[in-house]
Amino acid sequence: MKKPLLGQHDYLDAFIKTAQYLAGLTTQQDMWGETGKALVNFFGADLCVFGKRKADGEIAGHHWTFSDQTSNQKNLGPETKEAIAEVLESSFLTSQIIFTPDPLSAAFLPITQKSQVTDVMLVGHRMSGPIPKELLNVYLAIARLIGTTAEGLASEIELRKHRDHLDELVKDRTAKLTKTNEQLQQDITERKRAEEALKTAETTYRNIFRNSQIGLFRTDMNTGLILDANNAVAQFIGYKDRNELLAEPFNIAERYVDPKDREEIVSLLKAHGEFRNYEARYRRNDGAIVWMRFSARIVPEKGWMEGVSEDITGQKLAEASRLKAEREKEILQAQLHRSQKMEAIGTLAGGVAHDLNNILGGLVSYPELLLIQLPEDSSLRKPILTIQKSGEKAAAVVQDLLTLARRGVVVTDVVNLNDVITEYLDSPEHEKLQSYHPGVHIETRFEKDTLNILGSPTHLSKTVMNLISNAAEAMPGGGTLTVSTQNRYIDRHIRGYDNVNEGDYVVLTISDTGTGISPDDIDKIFEPFYTKKKMGRSGTGLGMAVVWGTVKDHNGYIDVQSTEGRGTTFTLYFPATREKLYEDKSHLAIGSYSGDGESILVIDDVEEQRKIASGMLKELGYSVAMVSSGEEAVEYLKINKVDLLVLDMIMDPGMDGLDTYKKILEIHHGQKAIIASGFSETDRVKEAQSLGAITYVRKPFLLEKIGLAVKEELEK
Repeated sequence: MKKPLLGQHDYLDAFIKTAQYLAGLTTQQDMWGETGKALVNFFGADLCVFGKRKADGEIAGHHWTFSDQTSNQKNLGPETKEAIAEVLESSFLTSQIIFTPDPLSAAFLPITQKSQVTDVMLVGHRMSGPIPKELLNVYLAIARLIGTTAEGLASEIELRKHRDHLDELVKDRTAKLTKTNEQLQQDITERKRAEEALKTAETTYRNIFRNSQIGLFRTDMNTGLILDANNAVAQFIGYKDRNELLAEPFNIAERYVDPKDREEIVSLLKAHGEFRNYEARYRRNDGAIVWMRFSARIVPEKGWMEGVSEDITGQKLAEASRLKAEREKEILQAQLHRSQKMEAIGTLAGGVAHDLNNILGGLVSYPELLLIQLPEDSSLRKPILTIQKSGEKAAAVVQDLLTLARRGVVVTDVVNLNDVITEYLDSPEHEKLQSYHPGVHIETRFEKDTLNILGSPTHLSKTVMNLISNAAEAMPGGGTLTVSTQNRYIDRHIRGYDNVNEGDYVVLTISDTGTGISPDDIDKIFEPFYTKKKMGRSGTGLGMAVVWGTVKDHNGYIDVQSTEGRGTTFTLYFPATREKLYEDKSHLAIGSYSGDGESILVIDDVEEQRKIASGMLKELGYSVAMVSSGEEAVEYLKINKVDLLVLDMIMDPGMDGLDTYKKILEIHHGQKAIIASGFSETDRVKEAQSLGAITYVRKPFLLEKIGLAVKEELEK
């Protein structure tokens, strides 16, 4: 409903309310619309228009109609625009009737901002006459109030813009600072994390450095002083740990076993800046020699070298043991090869010797029987003696072959080497040797109380003869030949040409200052017929083979050391015995070993050997029967008894001596027997000995030897 026009008092009250209402506005844009609403609410206005001159002079404005309490923006009509332009030009208050579209009484009110009319407010009422003056004054005041408020609002808005801009700047800056702070915090966190990681890495590195099993070091390249090292290096040198090592200056250059290693290392560093896997020996604090493999590089700006090291002493010892084992294996293989070769040759020689021995029996034994029966002045004695001597020489060659075959009869007399050597040096054979080599001077160095050995004086004498003969012939221009003996206890295994086990030995050494033996020849010197001597003067070519066989038959060892142009030394080791020398029974009168009709059975598969043995035993006064095989012997003894058996060890075909003896013992327990053989198979001979047939008689038979053997066995 249309409000009535107010009185003066009401105008003032409405103005105050309008002013208060406008004071609550926040933006200039809100002011125009809100002013219109205030005019409707407090003054009952029907129309409110605000106009503004644009930069191009065009009047623009907004038209609100409030009769229905609604605002409606419309374009201004031409008349209204002209009225507004006039007010803008004259800057005075006007009141007139306008038609928009109804006739209204309108008041055109200039709005002044900063002393200039910039806007126009038009207020219209539906009335026939002009707007009352009091209302015009109120409207003018409102226009001024609007100008002031707008200007204040503009300033406020500008201020607010600046403040908002400042706030934005502050916010932006704050945001940036916050982001920077967050980044800084993140950087600080990451830095702390990095520092912690670095600290952890340093701790880890320190622990690895100090506790690594691989040696880590840093030394002055020029002086060799250790600048830093870990525990492995310290312990390698002989210290408890790195702290003890670094407590005082330590120069590793002084610990090289070979100073050239240090010089080469420095040269490598200067030439290449680094080296890898260099191996050198060092001396520990306790004096022990150890091996180290290490790699290093130079740090030029610091003047030091740094690297890693590894203790390879164990590897070197293992490698040395492996090489030693390989060398020992090669030596053992060579020794085995020599033994096999000697065994093969010996087998051949033994077969030949066995047959020759049987053939030579008549040449050696029958002359002795004939000489007994011939008168002293018989013209046949000399030829028969010649036959006998020739047979004995041939028998000696056969014995050499048997010795080579290691099938010679094992003689276990107690022998003193000093006596054997002295007897040979006083023999005609040695005098003859000296006549061939007058420039050779012989020296003897015998230990006074040399222990005895068990062995064959004949074979030992021949061994001494062969070695001295070879030594003399190795010095065609003269020289010194030294023969020495000594007692020696071997407390550890000796490895050489032949390996020597522990035990008590009598050691025979024969050395010369002659031409020496070449490395190519030294492994062949014990082979039969291998010689570089003058043929025809130096025997049968079996000399060194006999030496080898004799030493082995005596359970001994032999070593050879030779240098070409300086000489050779043979060292023979014979097991010592504490037994005393036997009484010499050689060259006894025939009556001392003759029999008194005792019965003897000769068992031999060779007819000549049976006849020779039978003839000699009958000559000595024994009652003799003969059989040609072991089987015949067993049958004979089933119905007969004898005092003694003369038993051949090898009888083909049929039972051999051992099997025959076993069968006979089943018939006659404790039956006495002696073994008659040219050679013996060791294992079967030992078994026969263990059964009671202890004594040997070596073929070919000699009257005195067989007589003494039979006499001795019968007297047991």
